[in-house]
Amino acid sequence: MKYSTLFGKTTKSAPHDAQSTNARLLTQAGFINQLMAGVYTYLPLGLRVLKKIQDIVRGEMNALGAQEIYMPALHPKDIYDTTGRWDKIDVLFKLEGHGEKEYALGSTHEEVVTPLVQQYIRSYKDLPMAVYQIQDKFRNEPRAKSGLLRGREFSMKDLYSFHTSEEDFLQFYERAKQAYLNVFRRCGLDAMIVEAGGGVFSKFSHEFQVATENGEDLVYRCACGFAQNREIAEVKAGDPCPSCQKGIIEEIKTIEVGNIFPLKTRFTDAFGFKVAGPNNEMMEVVMGCYGIGPSRVMGSIVEVHHDERGMIWPKQTAPFAVQLISLSSKDATLRENIEETCASLEKDLEASGVEVLWDDRDAGAGEKFADADLIGIPLRIVVSEKTLAEESVEWKERSETQSRFVKLADIIEEINEVTFLDRKTKTAHA
Repeated sequence: MKYSTLFGKTTKSAPHDAQSTNARLLTQAGFINQLMAGVYTYLPLGLRVLKKIQDIVRGEMNALGAQEIYMPALHPKDIYDTTGRWDKIDVLFKLEGHGEKEYALGSTHEEVVTPLVQQYIRSYKDLPMAVYQIQDKFRNEPRAKSGLLRGREFSMKDLYSFHTSEEDFLQFYERAKQAYLNVFRRCGLDAMIVEAGGGVFSKFSHEFQVATENGEDLVYRCACGFAQNREIAEVKAGDPCPSCQKGIIEEIKTIEVGNIFPLKTRFTDAFGFKVAGPNNEMMEVVMGCYGIGPSRVMGSIVEVHHDERGMIWPKQTAPFAVQLISLSSKDATLRENIEETCASLEKDLEASGVEVLWDDRDAGAGEKFADADLIGIPLRIVVSEKTLAEESVEWKERSETQSRFVKLADIIEEINEVTFLDRKTKTAHA
């Protein structure tokens, strides 16, 4: 794709309330545009990142054996009356439709998914069953803040599992933990599993937290793997670890990127959802809930992976794999050669499955390099008079400070076989 035709460009301005790093950088780099507090438009670059995160989530949920569905975001009041939650969910957006009927915008989907699954599950032989969706959620947050980390409209993957026993649920629950760790690892996030309160549903739940200086949460953890959210922690920084008895507890700031928790029979009881057992006796159905916010993950990646110049996207979530930059020349023939070389490179790279953003603008090297650093694509390739003189391109990884020259004849092989995430020691071009 040519940057000159891209909808949404870099800007020096940011929303006046963009105090968080992710809000500022994503806005300035042309990834998102704020409509109002907590509500954003995803521009082409941002949408590419969001979809890649969603695809990673989708792949791990499918591998877990869950099946994707897509439920309505507009909900009738009566399903919340059934569970007694119409006036208990304090962030519920409520509205009145034709005929004075009352509705809500989905902040969560237990009231929708439980009677839905009930229609198709009749026997214990039909269980366990797990379904999930990736859909926008709406929450009337009293103070939307921190960019994509706390919004009023946001992308959410919510999975619901159904079981005939607590034992079967716990087995799935442990598998879900690993699937979640896989998601965050693939997104370039080192997530930890943190014990947290279970709210009204259970005594316990587990959050997936990522350490960052700008985090909203506080976690008390030990090197042995023990970690508790401050809401339930009975330890403080400097205390001996209650788990291993050897380590010392440290306090860290974190961002929550996912959570999982038991629902037990809270919703299946409300809807009278039971199944026929082996001897035709009616059995209770146990539920679990598992949430990941792809938009929140996107903001968290920026909070963790950035420097003073801009964002540094991990390979699997970057909007493009390569930022191609052409530096023009005053010499007409050289200028034409540079453009032809870039056009050929773009075509060959795309044909080999490498996504390319070509900065073809009539702008100086300083502006192009600054924008490339801000956007944060993993690999920058520059074609100029200097590189063509050596039949090469200048190769620079976003996470590195030095660059090197790579022969044009070798560039496809270098990207596809060595890859720009291979951290071999490279010598900078003098």
